[in-house]
Order: sequence, then structure tokens, then C-alpha cells
Amino acid sequence: MTGTGLFLGTLVAAAGAGGPPAGAMPAPTTAPMALPMNAGPVRVALADVVDPAWREAVLAVVRKPTLSTRGASDEVVCTPAVYEFLLDHPDRAALAWRRLKVPCVDISDRGQGRFAWTDPDGSELVWQTVGKFPEGRVWYASGKAKASAAAPMVPVKAVVVLTHPGKDRGDGTAALRPAVQAYLQTDSRAANLVLRLMGPTAPKLAEQGCEQLLFFFAGVARYCQAHPEKADELLAPPKR
Repeated sequence: MTGTGLFLGTLVAAAGAGGPPAGAMPAPTTAPMALPMNAGPVRVALADVVDPAWREAVLAVVRKPTLSTRGASDEVVCTPAVYEFLLDHPDRAALAWRRLKVPCVDISDRGQGRFAWTDPDGSELVWQTVGKFPEGRVWYASGKAKASAAAPMVPVKAVVVLTHPGKDRGDGTAALRPAVQAYLQTDSRAANLVLRLMGPTAPKLAEQGCEQLLFFFAGVARYCQAHPEKADELLAPPKR
């Protein structure tokens, strides 16, 4: 999986995993309105940056998440415009990985800034950017997913806050330090029960999902920086 769908899919897989260790997961804490990021001094006041049309939905997830986590990336040196392009077009990022012969699921552009991931088992996750600020953005996602063909369908909502503070290198590139804070909410009793039984395993899987989400964008940005002569072809729209 990729993009926001990667994070959600990882959590759903965690909810459906077998053999949970003993112990109970601590009850999730209520997230503050200002979110401190672990990779830098960026603080995000969601009430100020999220589009008013989405503010209530976003805060409902952030205030009462079933599971929340964060992750950070190693430094990414690239042209900021390329990194922003990838964030705006996750479908092109997925296509770029496939052009590099790296297996990657398809992400479809639903128009009006909406993107979707689906699988043969009926999972469908749709997300879009609902807020931007100088060094990041907020994604809101909703849909349904299952960990396997035999697992029950789980309704999910998620908020992902991505920040990428950077230092200008004076040559048209910047050294970015991407990080995400992510929140998932589900009203599935089965998923909630399994997440609690899994103890610290579930947050760890979610953190790994965040790290993979960051690498999904960072890997393509790094490749374009290392091979600028191939960037246009790599990021080009699909051939009709």
C-alpha cells in the first residue's frame, strides 16, 4: 500500500493480526490542538489551518482517536517543488515507483484533490488535503478496509498531519526533515478489542506505517534529485 492508504492499511492489518501478546494497550490520550512534531519545532494549530468545511470532522478524529502515532524521516535533500508535487499527486508517486520496477499498488485520482486506494477484497480508502501551511499539510481520509480476505470489513477515519521543515542550501535545493502525526478512529468493536489485546505491538506497527508513508514520497524525491535527467519522464502522467 502507499500514501495515506498505507498508514490506514497498516493499522487495519494490526487489528487483524493473530497471536496478540498479553497485556492491554493504554487508553488513547486526547490530542492537543497544537501538535508538537518530533523532527523539529513546527507546531500545527489544526483549528487555524484546516478548511472550515472539514474542521469538525478532523477534530472529531484527533480528539478521540482509537490509535495515534507519529513517525519521522531521515533528511531529504531535494528541490522543494518536486516534494510538494509528490504530496499533491500521490498517484504520480505510485506510478514513479512502478516505473522504477518497484512493486506498488495503484492510486487513482478521483478529481477535485481526492485520491483513492482499493483492493480486490472490497477495501476502499479515499483521502484529500484539507489544510495547508508553509511547511506541511493535513490529510483527512475515510473508508473501509480489511486485513485479509477472511477478516471483517472495518470502517475507518484518519487524520495525518505531515510537516517538512527545511533548510535552504542556496543551490535551489533544501534539506527537509519530514515527519507525520497520525490519528485513526474506528467504531468497529472487533478492531478496538484486538488493538487493546495487542498492547504495544499495535502502536509500533502504526509507527512503521508512518515511516513507510514518509519513504513513499522521500524515495522518489531523492531519486529525482540524484537523476535529474530522468525526473520529467519519471513523474509524467500515465500514457493513454
